[in-house]
Amino acid sequence: GGPAARRVVEVSRPGRRDESRALATRSAAAAGKKRVLILISDTGGGHRASAEALEAAMEREAPGRLDVAIVDVWTQYGAFPFNKFVPSYRLAAKYPNVLWRSCYFATSFPPLMAALNLQHRLTCSRGFAQCMREHDPHLVVSMHPLTQHVPLSVLARFDEKRRRQVPFATVVTDLGSAHRTWFDKRVDACFVPSDAVRQLAGRCGLRCGARGAQVRQYGLPVRPAFWTAAAERKQLAGELSLSTDRKTVLIVGGGDGVGSLEGIVKSLASEAGKKCPGETQLVVVCGKNARLQHKLERQRWEGVDVCARGFTSRMSDYMEVADCIITKAGPGTVAEAAIRGLPTMLSSFLPGQEAGNVPFVVESGFGEYSANPRKIALTVTGWLQDATKLEAMSEAAARAGQPHSSGTIAIASDLCEMAEAATLSLTEHELASSAPKE
Repeated sequence: GGPAARRVVEVSRPGRRDESRALATRSAAAAGKKRVLILISDTGGGHRASAEALEAAMEREAPGRLDVAIVDVWTQYGAFPFNKFVPSYRLAAKYPNVLWRSCYFATSFPPLMAALNLQHRLTCSRGFAQCMREHDPHLVVSMHPLTQHVPLSVLARFDEKRRRQVPFATVVTDLGSAHRTWFDKRVDACFVPSDAVRQLAGRCGLRCGARGAQVRQYGLPVRPAFWTAAAERKQLAGELSLSTDRKTVLIVGGGDGVGSLEGIVKSLASEAGKKCPGETQLVVVCGKNARLQHKLERQRWEGVDVCARGFTSRMSDYMEVADCIITKAGPGTVAEAAIRGLPTMLSSFLPGQEAGNVPFVVESGFGEYSANPRKIALTVTGWLQDATKLEAMSEAAARAGQPHSSGTIAIASDLCEMAEAATLSLTEHELASSAPKE
């Protein structure tokens, strides 16, 4: 049992005979378990991290009773060019104000959205149907804005009367705003993390009332380390080789280390070194950007310690040690920083998708936004010099983060109920539908 029991899904597609053998093997291995298929696309690291967090929460809620598969359905089962969403996303994210903005807002235009949905159905339905047959789910969970329309349409085709039988839930992983493609009126449940996203779901036609509601508001799925209180701060600082008597600023650039990290570090190091000499340490999480990490490690700094780190799985611990954080406005990092009560300086956001995360932070009273490294440095140094302000912002962050610390378990509990209430899997429904009636 446990997350280790999750099926490992290879990117290469098996042949028909191999598919049958693999399905039989999986069915035998997972005998007595309900199968849950989580659909994502690895466009950024957040969707898979959220899916894995939800998988861990479902195992906690229903230990050994579920067999969960997390599948990047577009990459593994989509037709060209849609199976290239991941590299296309990376390219667009490098030019947020040109490529990303134009793609995001153009696809929000209903006629274009309808045309794209039609094209996706015509070109990718066969592959998506193969995915459904291979995994034979009792429950399908979408955790990406582009894994609603085609999967729902495909699932309906398995029934003679075109009525989808397998329950389908959407878990929205955007925080302060969301693309319209997240919301499909055909879903059984749509889990949203905030008031802003709930209101958008209502405008897109989903039922939000108390009776028969599709929309359920719990919080954003976050990693297991954030479900409970962290260890004692002094202990963690020792484990992370950090000073316990200096103010600590955590600077994060995402898993790929993207963003103007170097300029921010240099500006803040200069400002803090002058205004608070010997009192501040900067912890820079460079992600996979080894070049920047080595450059920061080699540089000499005056009046401030700069600790460069690579990719880390201990983000919760770094956040617990920190007094504030500088980060791009990714929903997962914003929610996790709030859970840890961190005053937050946002340094960038993707137009549309992450824009709503800025007012979420600013209006909740636990941070500010600027893309200018000099202004970031002045603002954060001002926070470090004002203990009262820093404390007030920390309390505001903790209030904003409270729903998200418990949200993952609440979502998982509902999904476990949906899966365990499903008496038949997809192919069992298909057989029942096509059986001759007496």
